[in-house]
Amino acid sequence: MAEFYRKKKKMCQMCANKTVDYKNVPVILKYISEKGKILPRRATGTCAKHQREVAIQVKRARYMALIPFVK
Repeated sequence: MAEFYRKKKKMCQMCANKTVDYKNVPVILKYISEKGKILPRRATGTCAKHQREVAIQVKRARYMALIPFVK
């Protein structure tokens, strides 16, 4: 019976008109693990295009000292 249930595909949040900016720390923290690493696409549910943008924004926030490099 379990073979009939398909896992619902995650929708990319940025494709749904939500942007990630390095100044918006609470949103950035959703894409970072407890140890401070950037979470992969399979964990966040973002598309490839927006995952690259997330990585850039996280690195900018780290450089501007809004979030720590390592926790």
